[in-house]
Amino acid sequence: MDSDRLYTGPHQVILDQWISCAPFEKLLGLNIVEAKDGRSYLTMPFLYHLAQGQGMAHGGAVVTLADTAVAMAIKSILPPDSRFGTISLNAEFMGPVTKGVLSARAEVTPLENRQVQGQAVVSDEDGRQVMRFSAMFKLGREVKIATHT
Repeated sequence: MDSDRLYTGPHQVILDQWISCAPFEKLLGLNIVEAKDGRSYLTMPFLYHLAQGQGMAHGGAVVTLADTAVAMAIKSILPPDSRFGTISLNAEFMGPVTKGVLSARAEVTPLENRQVQGQAVVSDEDGRQVMRFSAMFKLGREVKIATHT
């Protein structure tokens, strides 16, 4: 590889474990506090490099926190190495973030046609809701959702 050029892929990513952060999520400082039984709880510090031009948390970083929270909730009900991805999402911003650690709580509901619906709420460190998030994910054809008996 030429040292003056950036390598743009393809990239092989090997995660530490099934429920763990990918490189982009690590770059943002995401922390998976808990993921089990279709629910998750993640945190993300609002660091300087996550600020937009007005000094508030960049909306893309906040959406990434919520989307990853939903993904970890999904992973908690799937066998390791299952394939799935976000096919649609909606974010409703309710207030600015100017400091502190954000938290996201997510919950998922399996639907028909290999789809999973997810909801997340992102709050600031004072407990104030700053974003409501919903997303639809599609599971790979070979994926079977774990059932508890």
